[in-house]
Order: sequence, then C-alpha cells, then structure tokens
Amino acid sequence: QVQLVESGGGSVQAGGSLRLSCAASGYTVSRGCMCWFRQAPGKEREGVAAIYIPSATTYYADSVKGRFTTSQDNAKNTLYLQMNSLKPEDTAMYYCAASRDVRCPQDLRFCNYWGQGTQVTVSS
Repeated sequence: QVQLVESGGGSVQAGGSLRLSCAASGYTVSRGCMCWFRQAPGKEREGVAAIYIPSATTYYADSVKGRFTTSQDNAKNTLYLQMNSLKPEDTAMYYCAASRDVRCPQDLRFCNYWGQGTQVTVSS
C-alpha cells in the first residue's frame, strides 16, 4: 500500500527556510501527482502546492507562490517542499499526499493518500 513519511519540520524565525521531505513507498513519485497541504490550529486545511511530475505541471497557492517550491529525487522516491522567506502565518502541520487520479494537480481533492504530517513553526 501507499506509505508517505514526512520529515524536515521544525522551528525557524521569520525570514528563514526549511525543506520538507516526503519519502514514498508503494508509489512511484516520478510517475505521479503529489500534493502538499497544511493545517493550522482552528483553521481549515489548505492546499499549498501540487505537482504532476511527468509533465512538471505545478500548482501553488497564492499565499506561498514565489516562496515555496516543490522538487523530487527520483532515485530516493522522495518529494520535497523548499520553503523560503517563511512567515509566522506559515505555521501549521504540513502533510504530503499522493494521487492516482488524472484530476490532480488541477484538483487537490484527488490527492488522497496521506502522510502523518510534520510540524512547522515560524516565530516572529
């Protein structure tokens, strides 16, 4: 079955950077569509980014556009989220998710294989 394990979260000051990793098993990252979500306490889950890797088609939420970038290491079957110029409002639990649906990345609802999440805390 699909297993996704996120890592790389932590605490950082505003303006800093973090790189999240999402290691996949039971799913081939290089052939798939993958998403990043986040959820802050008391807030709705937000789709942050998505990428259909074979065509490099990407989606970024307006709130992170220009600051966050997805990439992958096919040999490690791992997806990354590089987060730069972090802001306190980026504080959230971050999740990666994978999709086997052709409607991804246009519709992030179809990213439905989830990891356990990694916490990102940005202090001002």
